Amino acid sequence: MFLSPTCIGNALVKPTFTCCVRTLSTSSALLEKPLPPRIVIPEKDIIETFLKGSGPGGQKINKTSSAVQLKHLPTGIVVKNQETRSRDQNRKNARRILGERLEEIEKGPLARTALKAEKIRKKKASATKKSRRKYRQLEEQAAAAASPESGKEEGYEDSSKAHPADVGVEQTKHSQPTASTDGSNG
Repeated sequence: MFLSPTCIGNALVKPTFTCCVRTLSTSSALLEKPLPPRIVIPEKDIIETFLKGSGPGGQKINKTSSAVQLKHLPTGIVVKNQETRSRDQNRKNARRILGERLEEIEKGPLARTALKAEKIRKKKASATKKSRRKYRQLEEQAAAAASPESGKEEGYEDSSKAHPADVGVEQTKHSQPTASTDGSNG
């Protein structure tokens, strides 16, 4: 925070402290393509009616006309909204939903909602791919550690020298078959 010099009486007083300016990185925001602008729907193309709501809410919902129904005359699309108890909020939400539907019809895969869905799908696919890569790498490491050739990879080609993992481990040969617990011979 920068302080400007202040006047006390006729004397000019210098500020007691100044803080450095921090710059924020916006490189990732610059790389992303901006979403296309929202469609503006002319009022003459819309018939707006206010309805009594339905569903839970009791007496308030039954008595007030806070639900909004919009009909777009050129396309015939009808949108009804009663998300909130406020008529104004429902009007805004209904217009937003109608705009999104018109944009999907008009622009198809280049619509805002389609671009947002594609972005989410790509992010999810990337996370899944990263997870698979991680587990594949862990499996490869486990397989490499379990394989008998792992000693050669670490520089222990000579079998006369003991591998550090084998020091202190007795190697026994089973000359007799082990007895099974169920009493059968096999």
